Amino acid sequence: MMSGKYTSIDNQNVTGSVPAVPDPPAHVAVKFNDSNLQTFPPSGVQGKISGASRPPRDADDTFTNSASGSDEPQQSGWFRSFTIAAYRPYFDVDTSDVLERIKDSLFPFRGSFTEKTASNPDLYGPFWICTTLIFVAATIGTFVTYLAHKVQNKEWDYDINLVTWSAGLFYGYVIIVPLALYIILKYFSAPSGFVQLLCLYGYSLFVFIPALCLSVVPEDIFRWVVAVVAGFMSATFVALNLKNHIKSAGESWFLIVAAIFLLQLALSLVLKFYLFTVTV
Repeated sequence: MMSGKYTSIDNQNVTGSVPAVPDPPAHVAVKFNDSNLQTFPPSGVQGKISGASRPPRDADDTFTNSASGSDEPQQSGWFRSFTIAAYRPYFDVDTSDVLERIKDSLFPFRGSFTEKTASNPDLYGPFWICTTLIFVAATIGTFVTYLAHKVQNKEWDYDINLVTWSAGLFYGYVIIVPLALYIILKYFSAPSGFVQLLCLYGYSLFVFIPALCLSVVPEDIFRWVVAVVAGFMSATFVALNLKNHIKSAGESWFLIVAAIFLLQLALSLVLKFYLFTVTV
């Protein structure tokens, strides 16, 4: 029917081009293929997220464990003694630590050096003390002989043997004597750490650096006094720091301490006759 410009359609069936929408199915099944993805989070959770305060595995393997095929394989047994990593802890000291230990060596009657260094003995200080002694001994010895020759108007020649002799003396003394003492103490059932002995003997030689510098004074009596005082301080420093430990060796402890004291004095006498004495 028509009413104005509008057409009304009565209730009737109208067919068109739009297809009828069928009723939705009662159940829709979606099927996924098996996946190779790992389960997240993994069963062995690491890191701060888990209860344990451990780093993730990749960080732990990178910075603390050596990966397979790395350039620095892990060594064990005696082979580790020939690696740099074996000696790295003995050079892990600050300047303040070295200066404090040098100061203790200049006050030998305290006898507390071994207690302070028991947990962290170092080889850094002994190495540089011996190296400094070598060059100071060679330099001072050369300078003193040069002045003595010039005063008497005599020809002077540089003696290269001062360097090699000083290197053999100081490096040899600071290694051979602690090694021998280490074997002796082990024999008397009073073992001491070898590195601890190297540290003690290395710092005991520091007093000879200023003593060698004072040997430039052209007075033989003064040089004798300097050599004796330096030797006494060094010997007292070693003997007092080892006395309490060596007492556990039994009745022979006094002989061992006396031998340590006399051997250190003998070193000062060798320095006096070879470096503090100038012959033209």
